[in-house]
Amino acid sequence: MRIAILTSSRADYGIYLPLIKALRDDSFFTLSIIAFGTHLSHFHGYTINNIIDDGFEVNYKIETTFANDTANAISSSMGVTFLKFCEFWNNQKYTFDLVFCLGDRYEMFSAVLASVPYRIPFAHIHGGEETFGAIDNIFRHSITHACKYHFVSCQEYADRVKGLIGSTSNVYNVGSLSLDNLQTIDFLSPLEFYNKFGIDITKPTILVSIHPETNNPEKNHQYSIEIIKALEILKVNQILITLPNSDTLGSVFRDQLIKFSASSVGSIFCIENLGTRGFFSAMKYCLFLLGNSSSGIIEAASLNKWVINLGSRQCGRYQNTNVINVCFQSDMIIQTANEILQRAAYTGGNIYYQPNVSKSIISFLKTF
Repeated sequence: MRIAILTSSRADYGIYLPLIKALRDDSFFTLSIIAFGTHLSHFHGYTINNIIDDGFEVNYKIETTFANDTANAISSSMGVTFLKFCEFWNNQKYTFDLVFCLGDRYEMFSAVLASVPYRIPFAHIHGGEETFGAIDNIFRHSITHACKYHFVSCQEYADRVKGLIGSTSNVYNVGSLSLDNLQTIDFLSPLEFYNKFGIDITKPTILVSIHPETNNPEKNHQYSIEIIKALEILKVNQILITLPNSDTLGSVFRDQLIKFSASSVGSIFCIENLGTRGFFSAMKYCLFLLGNSSSGIIEAASLNKWVINLGSRQCGRYQNTNVINVCFQSDMIIQTANEILQRAAYTGGNIYYQPNVSKSIISFLKTF
């Protein structure tokens, strides 16, 4: 069976990783990787190298990313992505038996929608979810309509997909694929982490991952001011910041965080891309997570971490009880952080966990 993986960023690649490994290691499948989006952007760390460093071949490379993140640039990037994939799917329409897509990014939306006239079968991972603080709902649900198969992360999302497509067929509740990483990943030791990133992760560390709210882009500047005010107080601990994805006005947070990091050399670190192994290792060793990344909603509970989830970007996703929702107000962020630091580790389990997700997906594929 000829399978392609459509990956546009470090975020979706990290989730795909267990499935990519399983497909590569099973002789029933021929695997191809299609990389585009920020994977090919030097500004965002040229993360195609992460794929290559993990020992995988990138079979197709399609450049689609613009240099800035204004609304016009994002919209133009969507158009360019659509046009380039029109040509790509035309040339490759008989190459793949099934193509995997993941999530809710605008790049993924454009690449998938360009395939519709060619009737290429797609499988969607992480459909059915809701994020009211971002425009991603539009993209996610549109991708769902364009796909033939659906692998979702919990029953509530399976029910939503069935409602969207008007059918109960080909919808599989397998759990969150990214959690397979935590079962198999070789975490970096503190020494390995230091040698790779120059950061002593044994120091009390807050892991920060913040992205813009694309439904309210005009508020992001004020939000960035509030988070910097909070971090100024919280920097009695070491602060490790992963920089934002390519979203509308993501540079507002990016610029403020880089400037903040430069003002406190040695205790504040901004890293463009930790990679899958590095990010989960940082999560394992940190005090807690602060920001509005889906990693706080889905993965953090499995590493027994508390999460301060900021604003409304993740509003609508089902949450474990390790997640504490706080608005972008510096005093509330500081108060909540101080409360978390007095708590024991979270031990409440993870609603997104099911064992052997990649094996479950492969078992379903062999029945198609």
